[in-house]
Amino acid sequence: MQKRIVIGSDHAGYLLKEYLKKILTDMGWEVEDCGTNNRTRTDYPLFANKVAQKIISGEFEKGMLICGSGIGMSISANKFHGIRAVVCSEPYSAVLSRKHNNTNVLCMGSRVVGEELAEMILKDWLAAEHEGGHHQKRLDMIKELEEKY
Repeated sequence: MQKRIVIGSDHAGYLLKEYLKKILTDMGWEVEDCGTNNRTRTDYPLFANKVAQKIISGEFEKGMLICGSGIGMSISANKFHGIRAVVCSEPYSAVLSRKHNNTNVLCMGSRVVGEELAEMILKDWLAAEHEGGHHQKRLDMIKELEEKY
């Protein structure tokens, strides 16, 4: 299985995105960068939209979004049917979000976590796998809510 991930950031997350993009490439991941490509002020929903669209189209299974806090990206990405975005500031929640909730978008805040911590969060999130079982029942319930509303 080819390791592929789509990523994006706003101006606040640009430098951390660039750092993590190199980490991913060094780990053998194919990375598609949806921008932004500099530190000029921009709006995070634009990039959450681009990354979410790549995932819901089936082109990518996983994505990563970075803004100042990670919160705006997470809220924006979670507006899309089929996106399960989580904002994480430490590795434990990142791992449980994959194991229990099968998250497909990792969000982080560049003003919250530094490079080394962000790297640990990302690596642990990527290594964790969905456990299924009773957790899948809950994901099915979430899917029903998405379809209903």
